[in-house]
Amino acid sequence: MPTALTLPSQVTPPRFVLSELGPEEVDAEVVALPVLPADETGSLVLGPGATVLAETHDLLGILEVEGATGKAGEVISYPVTGEGPLRRILLVGVGAQRRTDFRRAGAALARAVRDRESLATTIPAVEPDLALEPFVVGATLGSFGFHWRSAGPEWRPVARITLAELGDDRAAALERARAIAEAGWRARFLATVPAALKNPAWLADQAVALAKDAGLTAKVWDEKALAKDGFGGILGVGQASATPPRLIRLDYKPAKSGRRTPTVAIIGKGITFDTGGLNLKPGEGMATMKRDMTGGAVVIATLAGLAAVGCPVKVVGLIAAAENAVSGSALRPGDVITHYGGRTSEVTNTDAEGRLVMADALAYAVDEVEPDVILDVATLTGAMKVALGQQLGGYFATDEALARLLAEAADVSGELLWRMPLAEAYEDKLASKIADADNAPGGPGAITAALFLRHFTGGLPWAHLDIASIGDAPADRDEWTAGPTGFGARLLLTWLGQDEPLAGIGG
Repeated sequence: MPTALTLPSQVTPPRFVLSELGPEEVDAEVVALPVLPADETGSLVLGPGATVLAETHDLLGILEVEGATGKAGEVISYPVTGEGPLRRILLVGVGAQRRTDFRRAGAALARAVRDRESLATTIPAVEPDLALEPFVVGATLGSFGFHWRSAGPEWRPVARITLAELGDDRAAALERARAIAEAGWRARFLATVPAALKNPAWLADQAVALAKDAGLTAKVWDEKALAKDGFGGILGVGQASATPPRLIRLDYKPAKSGRRTPTVAIIGKGITFDTGGLNLKPGEGMATMKRDMTGGAVVIATLAGLAAVGCPVKVVGLIAAAENAVSGSALRPGDVITHYGGRTSEVTNTDAEGRLVMADALAYAVDEVEPDVILDVATLTGAMKVALGQQLGGYFATDEALARLLAEAADVSGELLWRMPLAEAYEDKLASKIADADNAPGGPGAITAALFLRHFTGGLPWAHLDIASIGDAPADRDEWTAGPTGFGARLLLTWLGQDEPLAGIGG
């Protein structure tokens, strides 16, 4: 028997504290002050909190010597000696003071204060209504780390970040910011765990534990229940694995909800590892496939954060979890799958497995949840990465209001999307001679995959997020850290945390 794996203790996000005090009055090892680009005189401008410290330290002179520009994320470090806890002043550029700039400044600052105990900063005080949330998100996700080292993590995030010159009237805004930031952290963490530990049952256990903490209800189908209820797509993809598949359902209801409260269903692809099946991936293509359950991670993280952002609608999350493995019992090219609800798919490529499990979950949502809006999120097609590179996610939508709301949420959250066409011209490619559809009809791959899924959405307002393009970050960049991104949780919480997240949809 192999030894059971135990995940080492992981680093945790910084703790954020509000304080009306100036940064020089806070008990902190490091103070970070905002730097704005040059004003009409041609000089850089120090933001809030700099007055007292500038009396004893030539901060503008330091900026001049270092050739600072004030661009977002630029960090100039100045050591401090003497009595008291303060050991370093950081001068951090905030650029044009857009959400993106504050997010970038937060992430750069987080990397500059690793292994410190305490930081005080006035960066969000530059423009609190705009800056607080993106700064907290940037500082949290720029601190993300994962390790499986015998000696422990290489570094730890700063333990405490005091947001100076901001009082308790910002407490609700800070709580919302923390919820969105930590959802991004949670999705990224789940996507980063190696598949040797992260099988469908493990992912289901994580979801159930988070549901308990977040006040959600949870239900899990094991392989016997999946067979009984007719989830042929999930079972077919998972049948070769030593670890059987699961379907996970999480339910959120707002505090004030009733029979007329609308419902959103969110479906996530949960392929805990993707070999490609008998249509085996090349080694290079398989190296990142522990993150092929990012869509499922995003759904779990989103559901866990809904109460904290005050989501006013009911939300049902469904995660179709399976391992696409290779064995004597593997799904074969030419096999036919019968999905939940009876629609059939001819499997011409076992590496187009995500749509097979997603189809089951979509059909179940239409039949049992009866939502007003349905959305799915998946690292679905390599074609999307070809189309968009690695800095944008792609999305399709059948409803213009839903498309607009998602685009607006993407801009606010910093998880950027590009809308793709549901081009009817390619519908005929789905045709199969023996089944209702071919699961791998060829290019344009992202569009034909979306058209395949649309058949399972019951004509409801629907959006499909194909995030294979941005499922992995090749290097640290702004709030992204190299490796699995967990892309989508911030976007969905921003959308669903609005006062009217379904405004105009279906109209």
